[in-house]
Amino acid sequence: MTSEGDTTGGFSGLLDPRRPLRSLSIGFWLWKALLFVTIISCPGLGYDTSSSLLQGDRSVDVISSAETKHVFLSVPLKFVRWDSIYFIHIAKNGYLFEQEWAFSSAYGSLVKLLSTSIFRSDDSIEVPQLAVAAVALSHVAHFLSVLALYRLSVNVFGHDSERKRLVCFFSAVLHIVCPAGAFLSAPYGESLFSFLNITGFYVYSSSRLDLSSGKHWLSHGKLLLSGCLFAVATTIRSNGILSGVLLAYDALWQSFDVISQRSFRAAGIRLCFTIFSGCVIASGLLIPQYLAYATYCLTGGISRPWCHSVPPSIYGWVQSHYWGVGFLWYWTVSNIPLFLLASPMLLILFLSCFWGLGADFPSASPATRPKTGSMPSRSAASSLLTQLAIAQLILTATALTTYHVQIINRISSGYPLWYWYVVWHALKPSDGTHGKNRFKFLVVAQAMVIYALVQAVLYGSFLPPA
Repeated sequence: MTSEGDTTGGFSGLLDPRRPLRSLSIGFWLWKALLFVTIISCPGLGYDTSSSLLQGDRSVDVISSAETKHVFLSVPLKFVRWDSIYFIHIAKNGYLFEQEWAFSSAYGSLVKLLSTSIFRSDDSIEVPQLAVAAVALSHVAHFLSVLALYRLSVNVFGHDSERKRLVCFFSAVLHIVCPAGAFLSAPYGESLFSFLNITGFYVYSSSRLDLSSGKHWLSHGKLLLSGCLFAVATTIRSNGILSGVLLAYDALWQSFDVISQRSFRAAGIRLCFTIFSGCVIASGLLIPQYLAYATYCLTGGISRPWCHSVPPSIYGWVQSHYWGVGFLWYWTVSNIPLFLLASPMLLILFLSCFWGLGADFPSASPATRPKTGSMPSRSAASSLLTQLAIAQLILTATALTTYHVQIINRISSGYPLWYWYVVWHALKPSDGTHGKNRFKFLVVAQAMVIYALVQAVLYGSFLPPA
């Protein structure tokens, strides 16, 4: 890998960039099979027996060993650990407790719908069946997310050189083995969020390319579709609202064009679609909050303290009251190991944000500036990386200062910028440091694989960290 014309390095066999979809599919399912076997081979519940709450006084292990009708129903119960207990409980019963509002009911409803469709039972859906549906959903959503990232990468970088083709391919490979690991296979919202968020980025980038090609109404339609995808992603994980940064960025430039009367009509129409799409994204956060407000604050009973806050947010209340989430609340001596665990991912995220903010390279599109004149003078690809960098920077800073910091290892899976950063630097043309960059890439990739396997053992055994 010493020149632009020889960057493939003799790849053949399993991960062949010349056959990307086939190679990604085979690599994905082999990796998932390895994680699957690792998790179901774990010995038991570890130090925590919280999953027994799912079946009253009957533990999951008892159910899985003696009471399920089919053997394959017991296997996915190994994946019901940590927060997935809440997701499965919500799928079965809906919201029963206030603290459950920290978790997505949209995800639970989808799992219940899939479970009903798969088993076609007139009886109530039981936990093992819900677990089967949730695990299947996570696997399929992650697979589609990998393909969506590949197509997004092609939109951003193009594939007119060997290096760009490899960037697209290996970014998708990193998404397969990313540090989210077992959480992308388990009954968690991460895989579905990743699919919706990355697909939203793909549709948004396609909208930008259509606008550059003069296909205005097709572009407007895709912009609305991307807003819908981001809105659904936000109902799965609230950090999906950060994808609205892309539209806020566009709206700023389009407003400038309207005010300056440059391309007034075209920019005005685009601005209207952009604002409406932004409102759609906001609805993904506001609608669940309203439903909670109507449930707890408008029923005439004893209202909860958060009902009198401005704005009244059950999500903020639950996170702070039940989970101890707040600015610098997690900065304690006892949590230093968790900060150390998250530090490699935080470093990569911050570095990729600065790279994205300063990125400047030719766009994948023949036209680097939409005809509306609503984008800055940098190339369309560089501009998109800047927008993604702003959203990712907010996420990373919030994770460092406010979240339970270790979750950044899994929620980062739905953000494409850091994948591109790692691969782009590893595939720099020969300049005397290329071998070193490639070595760093291999170290990062191998570290992800090792971390994911160790994490799978800990997760399957119901042991921290999670």
